[in-house]
Amino acid sequence: MADGNLFTDIAAGGAAEQFTELLSAAQVRIERIVSHGQASPPGFWYDQDWREWVVVLEGEAGLRFETESAPRVLRRGDYLAIPAHARHRVEWTDPARATVWLAVHMA
Repeated sequence: MADGNLFTDIAAGGAAEQFTELLSAAQVRIERIVSHGQASPPGFWYDQDWREWVVVLEGEAGLRFETESAPRVLRRGDYLAIPAHARHRVEWTDPARATVWLAVHMA
């Protein structure tokens, strides 16, 4: 058994995002991501072999797919299913407060 709270131990900012693995099993991995104004590096695109489902629990972010001209703005409660090999990037996250994501990675 594992338990906890998604809003404890959140770093107060910094140069790097905070990744915390919450659960890992054969076909699924769940992690909490905390961002403080971070974004994907210029020209970088995620191209993952697995599906991902993300939800923004707090804060805001802009996530853009390579096939789209503008980022999708994700706010508290917004979620998105990302198919495998759908090239995407984080254009921005809120620099004024923590953006807390929950990401579910599925084989």
